[in-house]
Amino acid sequence: MIILKIGGSALTIKDANKPTIDEINLDRIVKEISVYNQDMIIVHGAGSYGHIYATEYSIGSKIENEEDNTAKIEGFCKTQSSVQLLNNIFCSKLQELGVPAIGLQASSFITTLDKRIDNCNLDVIKEYLKKGFVPVLYGDPVLDHNDEIKYAILSGDQIITYLAEKLNPNKVILSSDVDGIYTDNPKTNPNAKLIDIVTKDTKLSLTDDKNQADITGGMAGKVNELLNLAKYGIESQIINAEKPGNIELAVSGQKVKGTIIK
Repeated sequence: MIILKIGGSALTIKDANKPTIDEINLDRIVKEISVYNQDMIIVHGAGSYGHIYATEYSIGSKIENEEDNTAKIEGFCKTQSSVQLLNNIFCSKLQELGVPAIGLQASSFITTLDKRIDNCNLDVIKEYLKKGFVPVLYGDPVLDHNDEIKYAILSGDQIITYLAEKLNPNKVILSSDVDGIYTDNPKTNPNAKLIDIVTKDTKLSLTDDKNQADITGGMAGKVNELLNLAKYGIESQIINAEKPGNIELAVSGQKVKGTIIK
């Protein structure tokens, strides 16, 4: 089994001022996924469908007063509806190509404490896998047991780490909009070099600058989640979802250019 993460930036126009699908990328990605030949769980990011509302309402920040709490509840609802819409669009596209994709809303069976998963019922995921479905989860606002914040944004990156720890897949594939981990930000430094293998001993100088950071931690957050996963002996790889053919190779179990984290 593999767990495949599709970044929100690959499915949506992330810097748009309203939720916007990247139609070209979406159509290509679902076609590449449709050649899968092994058990698979897909987790996708929220992109512009989640970050716009989550940022506007500062979901996950300390609640200042009752008025602020009311506003955050409104933002929670808007964010949840928006990311669910993206999931419906994504799953429908997969289903059209014969993939038995079933969307699972994280907020319906996952809660957090201080923005980290503290309760998750995996039985439904296991049952769908057993019956031949492809569960599709996504970043979602969830209830948090810290009364100072009450609500949190659960990132797709944290979801894949948790699922991998509990379900022990053969491999985790995380797709992004770059080939992997570089010595510097490749979007701003043309001399940045791709790092083939990253371990806990690799010295990295990751920065959450405006080209990498998002509300769930940017590339630095992704690497930290995957390094935590490596402690359990589960190998993961970051690949570029925007390069045609990469995802097809990944879901077919073939070699793909990227950074392996182990």
